[in-house]
Amino acid sequence: MTALLLHGLGADRRQPLELLAPPLLGVEGPEQRLLATDARAHGDSTRIGEPGDFALDRLAEEAVADALALDPGLAEGPVTLLGISMGAALALRIALRGLLPVDRAVFVRPSFDDTPYPEHLRPFPVIGQLLHDRGPAAVEDFRESWHYRSVQHRSPAGARALLSQFGSPRAAERAVRLVEVPRNRAFSGDAELAGVPEAGIRSLVVAAERDPVHPLELGERWAAGLRAELVVAPPREDGIPALSARIREGVARWLEANPPRR
Repeated sequence: MTALLLHGLGADRRQPLELLAPPLLGVEGPEQRLLATDARAHGDSTRIGEPGDFALDRLAEEAVADALALDPGLAEGPVTLLGISMGAALALRIALRGLLPVDRAVFVRPSFDDTPYPEHLRPFPVIGQLLHDRGPAAVEDFRESWHYRSVQHRSPAGARALLSQFGSPRAAERAVRLVEVPRNRAFSGDAELAGVPEAGIRSLVVAAERDPVHPLELGERWAAGLRAELVVAPPREDGIPALSARIREGVARWLEANPPRR
């Protein structure tokens, strides 16, 4: 049994390992193999490239290639995909395109839909342009922007998470990721989402309350289209420990009820 874990925009492979490895190992034991890779221009990846390299399909292909380099047996399956935010979109593309023999998929706090630059993701290209133009010092300009104030009004914790992009390693050098990745559509419409259950892939969607960057309504839409169970976690304002605990609890319960097909 192998699980591929995929991180969010601006994060790295440690993010899904810290959040999702505990329920995976807790339910399925040490025989569960975990693979986590760094996307282009994230973590330990040395790749940056051109704007076109940040298409979700390209990133999904690279994630699969990197994972297969770590474990060629991944191609034999069954594979469990677990992705957070951008990683959820990559997991969806992998599942829809049949890039791996996917048995189960867990989509945590999805943020991409069927439109480019959806309103809730527009702070990211603003941050990316500021980083490109002025570097991390531009964080104060972003604090004064409408985009930041709009998020802060709804979720101070969510606004602080946006500010953390300015402190990411090599943030200015990698700013293109924040401009280009939100340009992507994760799916073409609700009918495409239905391709996941039609392929026999069981899935879970996890969303959180009052999350301006990962709207609960979008999580509900993913769950409906995927015919998936939906777990709703508390808002960040209740504290990251409470948010993480609910996510882990919901994922563990779902994994236990949906064991891997061998």
